[in-house]
Amino acid sequence: MDTKKWIIFAAVVVGVLGSLVFLSRKDQVDVSSIDGNKVLAASVASGNIADQVFGNKESKNILIEYGDFQCPGCAAAYPILKEISEEYKDRLAFVFRNNPLTAIHPNARAASAAAEAAGLQGQYWTMHDELYANQREWSDASGENRANYFASYAKKVGVKDIEKFKQDMGSKAINDKINFDLALGKKVPVTGTPTILLNGKKVESDVWQDAEKFKALVEESLK
Repeated sequence: MDTKKWIIFAAVVVGVLGSLVFLSRKDQVDVSSIDGNKVLAASVASGNIADQVFGNKESKNILIEYGDFQCPGCAAAYPILKEISEEYKDRLAFVFRNNPLTAIHPNARAASAAAEAAGLQGQYWTMHDELYANQREWSDASGENRANYFASYAKKVGVKDIEKFKQDMGSKAINDKINFDLALGKKVPVTGTPTILLNGKKVESDVWQDAEKFKALVEESLK
C-alpha cells in the first residue's frame, strides 16, 4: 500500500474510532458531584424528571432500590419492599431508581420507560406494581406485543392519555432519566439487582429477603 493510501486508511480508522468513542460516551452522565443518597429533584441531567418517591418525601430516612423490572430477584423483593414502604410511609421515603440490565433482560429498559411514562401522568407507583405483578407475561414479549402489554397495563392503572404515554416512552426526557439513574447506580456501585440501600448503607440480601429482619433494621434507623 502506497503512502497516500496509508494516509487515507489511517484517517478512516481514526474517524471510525472517534465515532465509537462518541457513541460510547453520548449517554454517559456526570453525577460525580451528586449525592445519590438523597431524594433528588428534577434536573436537566435527569430529563427534568425527579426521583420517584413513595411515602414521606421530607423524611431523613431514605430507602433506595436500584431495580430492574424484568429481574426475577427484584420481583421477589417487590412484595417485601411494598410491605415495608407502606407500613412506614409516614416516616420513610422509598425511592426506586432504574437499573435495567439489558444484556440479560432485553425488555427491562422498555419497562422502565413504561413506568416513567405512566409517572408523567401521575401513575408511577401503580404502573410499578403492575409491571412486577405481570412480569412473567411481558418478559419474553417482543415488539408490538410488548408495547400492547404496557399500553394495556397503563390503561388499567388509570393513565388517561394512552397516545401520550406511548410517545413519552420513547422520549429523550425519559431516556435521560434512565441514563441518570444508571449513572447513579454505578457510583454505589450496583453489581446486581436489586441493590437496596437504607440511609446510604447496603441492605444485605439475607435481610431484605426476610420481612421481620428488614423491619427491625428500619425500626433501628428510625430511632
